[in-house]
Amino acid sequence: MGELLGTWRRSCMCAEVGQEQVGETVTVMGWVHRRRDLGQLMFLWLRDRTGMVQVVFDAGKDAELAQRASVIRGEYVLAVRGVVTARTPENINPALKTGTIEIEARELKILNEADTPPFHLDEDSVSENFRLKYRYYDLRRPAIQRILMMKHAVTRSVREYLDQAGFIDLETPILTKSTPEGARDYLVPSRIFPGEFFALPQSPQIFKQLLMVAGFDKYYQIAKCFRDEDLRADRQPEFQQIDIEMSFVGEEEVYAVAEGMYKKLFKDVLDVDLPTPWPRLPFREAMARYGSDKPDTRFGMEIVQVSDLVRDCGFSVFAGAVAQGGSVAAINAKGAAKKFTRKELDGLAEVVKTYKAKGLAYMLFDGENIRSTITKFLKPQEIEAIKARCGVEDGDALFFVADRTSVTQRALGQLRLELGKRLGLIDQSAWNFLWITEFPLLEYNEEEGRYTAQHHPFCSPLDEDIELLETAPEKVRCKSYDIVLNGVELASGSIRIHAEDVQEKVFKALGFTHEQAWERFGFMLGAFKYGAPPHGGIAPGLDRTVMMMAGTDSIRDVIPFPKIQSSACPMTDAPGPVDPKQLQELGIGILPKEEA
Repeated sequence: MGELLGTWRRSCMCAEVGQEQVGETVTVMGWVHRRRDLGQLMFLWLRDRTGMVQVVFDAGKDAELAQRASVIRGEYVLAVRGVVTARTPENINPALKTGTIEIEARELKILNEADTPPFHLDEDSVSENFRLKYRYYDLRRPAIQRILMMKHAVTRSVREYLDQAGFIDLETPILTKSTPEGARDYLVPSRIFPGEFFALPQSPQIFKQLLMVAGFDKYYQIAKCFRDEDLRADRQPEFQQIDIEMSFVGEEEVYAVAEGMYKKLFKDVLDVDLPTPWPRLPFREAMARYGSDKPDTRFGMEIVQVSDLVRDCGFSVFAGAVAQGGSVAAINAKGAAKKFTRKELDGLAEVVKTYKAKGLAYMLFDGENIRSTITKFLKPQEIEAIKARCGVEDGDALFFVADRTSVTQRALGQLRLELGKRLGLIDQSAWNFLWITEFPLLEYNEEEGRYTAQHHPFCSPLDEDIELLETAPEKVRCKSYDIVLNGVELASGSIRIHAEDVQEKVFKALGFTHEQAWERFGFMLGAFKYGAPPHGGIAPGLDRTVMMMAGTDSIRDVIPFPKIQSSACPMTDAPGPVDPKQLQELGIGILPKEEA
C-alpha cells in the first residue's frame, strides 16, 4: 500500500538537483523510470516532468532502508530524502542532465505502487493506437512532456506579445449556428428546441468580425475549433488556433503583427532569430513555380513551363495536351541522371498518377547520350530549346508532365517534394517562412454545381476584381494570405468584407438568393448596417506551429488527448452509444445504418 505524504514536501524537482547542491539533503518525488539491483547497491532513476535523477540505496550503510527499497518496481511513485553526492569521473552519465551527481537515499516513502505497465516508455516498437489507448501513461514519456511544455511556452510567448501590442483576450461561443460553408460541422441537438441543433465552431470567424463591429478593435483568443473532416498527420477534429482580428487595417498591418509574433516566440522558445519581413508570393505564381499553395522553399528545382516549345512536336502526348488547352512543364533534378533505376523511375511515375496525371516522361542526360523514350519524337532543335529553358547540364534528369494545367502543376509539385527528399536536397535546419497571397476567392464545385468559397465567404475581393463577381467569378482574387513554413500551412487570414453590398454580391456568386443569405447570415449582414469598420485578421494553428517547432511529424504528439485517424478516442472509446432516455429527451431516433 502507498504511504501518505504526511509532512513530506519536495524541496526540488528531479532534474533541478545539481553540482552546487553536493553535500546538501534534498527531497525529491516522482516515478521510477528504471531500476538496477547489484545486491549491495540498488540504483533507481527517479523521473518527473523536468527529467531524471539517480538515487542510490546502499545496504552497507542502511540495510533496513535497502530492504524496504527492494520491493520497488517500475512506475512506483516515491518520495526520497537523501544527500547529494558527486559522481566519480568514470561514473558520470552525459546522457542525464543530472549525470554528474546522484542522491544517496536516507529516507523513503512509497507513495503508490504500480501494476506492470502495458509497455515501457523507452519502447519504440509500440503502435501509436496502443499508446493512445493508455494515453495517461504514454504522457509520462519525456519526449512528449517536453513537447507539451514547449506548447505552454509558445502560448505564453504569444499572449505576452499580443497583450503588449494592445490586443484584448475575449471568448466567443462554443455552441453556435451551423453555417454550411467549409468543412462539416459537429452538431449538438437542443433539448429545449426539438429537432434543432447547435453547431460547434469551425472557427470564431463570424463572432470576431462582430467584435470589430462592436468596437473592440484588437481581439485575440486561443480558440478551440472543431471540424468533422478526414484526418491526416497534421489535422485533428478538435484543435486550437491563435485567433486574431484587427480594425482599420490592411494586409501590411496584419503581416507586421504575425511576423512580430512568430519572431518573438521563436526567439523565446528556440532561441532562433527569424529574419523579417518574409517573402511574399501570389497564389498563381506559387502554383506555376512550385505546383503548390504551400511550397517548401528550402530547395530549388522549380517547375519550368515548356508548352510553347513542344506545341508542334511529334510527341502526341505533349502536342495534344497543349492543343486541348492544357500545358507541358518540367522539373530539373540536377546531377540525378544516374541516381535512379528503371524500377525507381516507374515508382516516380506512380507518384504523379496519384495526383491525376496520366504519366511521367523523362530525359536523363549522360554525356552525349540521352536516356529517354520520347526523344525519338522530338527534333534536335526542340531538345536543345528544352535544355536551354530548363538549364540542363551533363548529368541532369528532366521530368515532364503533360495534362490540364492544374494537374500538371500539382503533380510536378508533389514530384518535386519526393525528389527533394530522395536526393537529400532539403536543409532540415532551415526555417523558411513566406506569405502566399491573392488566393482565388471562389472555386467551382462540380459535385454541387456551383461556386464555393476557397477560404470562407467573408474574404474581401481585390478592389480591381469586384466587377468580375458577376461576369467571371472564377477570376476574382481576394485579399487573403497564408503563412507557410517549410511546406506546411501554419495560418490563413484575410481582409474581410465590411460593406453590405459587396457581401451580398459574394453571396450571389456563391448561388445564394437574397433570402437564403439573410436566413443563414442575417445577424451578420444586419450588423454591417450599423457601421462596420474595415477589418482583417489571421488565425495561426497553435498545434501545427508547435508540431513544426518540436520537429515531430504528427500533430497528435502536441495534443494531450488526441483522436486517431477515424476521429475516435481509443482511451475513452468515444464516440459511444448514449442512454435511450437521453435520445428520448432530445426527440432523436437512430436509424439503422443501411436505412440512413
